[in-house]
Amino acid sequence: MSESVQAEVMMNFLVSEELSFRIPVELCYEVSDPYAVRMTFHLPGDAPVTWTFGRELLLDGINAPTGDGDVHIAPSDPEGLSDVHLRLQVGADRALFRAGSAPLIAFLDRTDKIVPLGEERSLGDFDGHLEAALGRILAEENAG
Repeated sequence: MSESVQAEVMMNFLVSEELSFRIPVELCYEVSDPYAVRMTFHLPGDAPVTWTFGRELLLDGINAPTGDGDVHIAPSDPEGLSDVHLRLQVGADRALFRAGSAPLIAFLDRTDKIVPLGEERSLGDFDGHLEAALGRILAEENAG
């Protein structure tokens, strides 16, 4: 059984209403982190930037606007299957991307084949891994 799913999709980086350009974005899903999807954006002239967020958030955002934190995902046309807008925000800085829904759906379908949605918790000692990860985060924050 495969332990990960990877894909590369082209997205439009929407700088303004008049300016956008296509960039490659790597999508990654790993069984060891079954709730998360990683997207690595390759912007010209900058180091790659990776965002991690919930797989279910991406799935929900293909069909309806979703997200209430730093990641917002919504279909560009709520009436049918269309492109998807992905807005990432850090403080006052925002980046808006547009991707075709078909490659995102294909990627999510492949993730569902290795870990069906809703069965993430059945993988090993998820609670133990979560406690260990939270312990490392808290230790790093207290050390710094």
